[in-house]
Amino acid sequence: MVLGPGSSPNISLAAILRCMTVRVQPTPNPNAMKFVLPRAFFARPLSFTSARSAAGHAPAEQIFALQGVYNVFMVQDFVTVNKLPDVAWEPLTAAVQTILADYLTLLELSS
Repeated sequence: MVLGPGSSPNISLAAILRCMTVRVQPTPNPNAMKFVLPRAFFARPLSFTSARSAAGHAPAEQIFALQGVYNVFMVQDFVTVNKLPDVAWEPLTAAVQTILADYLTLLELSS
């Protein structure tokens, strides 16, 4: 976003940064990771068990595009991602955080 002299965005930088904060928490299941959002974004639970079922839901589609993901569950203020046992969390965690942060920022900017 480019702003002219004396202009200001419709949304504060603090609000954008708050939306981009996606914390990662392990779960008892070593193949599931919980991504905690800064506030509730999903009015109802959304469960995606395949890339096909995620079609039309941008962040779920993007998460399923990551190698080894087989389930995405979104509810209120968190997202749980399940991966195949032979896939490492390291690359997935950063990618999922980025996907969710970008999505939350777009939601915030469009509201």
